[in-house]
Amino acid sequence: MCSSRDLAPLVARAAKQFTCQSCGGRTGKWAGRCDDCGEWNTIVEDAASPPGFQISSARQGRGRVIELTDLQSGSLNPSRLKTGIAEFDRVVGGGIVPGSALLVGGDPGIGKSTLLLQVAASVAATDRRVTYISGEESPDQVRLRAQRLGVREANVELGAATSVADILTTLESGPLSPALVIIDSIQTMWDERVESAPGTVAQVRASSQALIRFAKARDTTMVLVGHVTKDGQIAGPRVVEHMVDAVLYFEGDRGHRFRILRGVKNRFGPTDEIGVFEMTGGGLAEVENPSALFIGGRDESAPGAAIFAGIEGTRPILVEIQALVAPSSLGTPRRAVVGADASRLAMIIAVLEARCGVSMAGQDVYLNIAGGLRIQEPAADLAVAAALLSSLTGAALPTGTVHFGEISLSGAVRPVAQPGSRLKEAKKLGFGGAVIPAADQNDSDMPAGLEISLVEDLAALVGRIAAARTEGID
Repeated sequence: MCSSRDLAPLVARAAKQFTCQSCGGRTGKWAGRCDDCGEWNTIVEDAASPPGFQISSARQGRGRVIELTDLQSGSLNPSRLKTGIAEFDRVVGGGIVPGSALLVGGDPGIGKSTLLLQVAASVAATDRRVTYISGEESPDQVRLRAQRLGVREANVELGAATSVADILTTLESGPLSPALVIIDSIQTMWDERVESAPGTVAQVRASSQALIRFAKARDTTMVLVGHVTKDGQIAGPRVVEHMVDAVLYFEGDRGHRFRILRGVKNRFGPTDEIGVFEMTGGGLAEVENPSALFIGGRDESAPGAAIFAGIEGTRPILVEIQALVAPSSLGTPRRAVVGADASRLAMIIAVLEARCGVSMAGQDVYLNIAGGLRIQEPAADLAVAAALLSSLTGAALPTGTVHFGEISLSGAVRPVAQPGSRLKEAKKLGFGGAVIPAADQNDSDMPAGLEISLVEDLAALVGRIAAARTEGID
């Protein structure tokens, strides 16, 4: 019979855990290749727990539970701190919540540090303590950026450190806890209790836990900047995205002057909300009416362009969808998409061919969303189909008309959410007509004064554009 001393090595051996440094996947044994992400030589053993680690019986049962009806009204509507930057406040739900943690990701050079430095200066102007910690730049480099942005005189504390222990010691000093702390970036932070290099899964997880724990205890808003991978996802373990209260992505193309701040997770507000900024010589400027900019400067007489009335979060927005259909000299025609889902485009082309007899088999197809915006809403299907048909036939779409509707595989045009809000935005910007699904005509929020054209299926849209082309030829 084995004694407890004989079983100790077996228990320790069974407790070993290994983690992939690329995707954060966990396994009970080492392997040369990660089964989750397919990367080689990225699996390392986690640091062992202290010997004898167990839940003390003295601490068991200390967790207190309350009835849902006992919640105070203040906890149901948390107070928010306005940053003074309206587009940022919109994305986070009307202002930042004290004690919350935000994760901001984006491509290198897209403007994350610029935006957050402007946010820090704006909050500091309200006589609140704000701390900006950079693990990649020196304080002098941050001051140079602040001078370029015109916020050099802002009362923002600057620090250049990567040790989480040193950062927390600094934050705890002073009579008041910081109202806002910005960590740029979390991949450069390291916790001395974890035996791995900065940027690894274990370090990112441990550093995030320590910083978020401080934020919850001191009612400090903690903003963590995260690097992104080549696929556009925030680098490091996905568990960090689960730990924070909000995840924001800063999107945009360096070739465009517009930048989109998109919320993909928010425990205190709506998701998929966007804030639009314009990159200028003096930093990022807010765009109060993005619809006017996204559709501005277009050639109304050119074929292949359709105006889509979409919804981003709670905001209706108009954007121009551009399509080019040209004869192909290749055995397999090219399909190029910028700002939209390529698989969605392939589906629309297949429905046009199967249900409407419109063939694009020998044509190259190019689709572009003007202004650098990325559209993920199925309601854009009808506008995409209209742009494709317009380019294929060479007939420009009617001036001042917007399109929206979801296309099913049967060719039917399905209703979309909030048609009234979309049409109100179109009317406000001077549009006089709209092509919408027939099922949306019964919406009680529909504005008056618009010429509404109802389509039940994609064949009806094909007929409209063919008739317009015939009238143009005549």
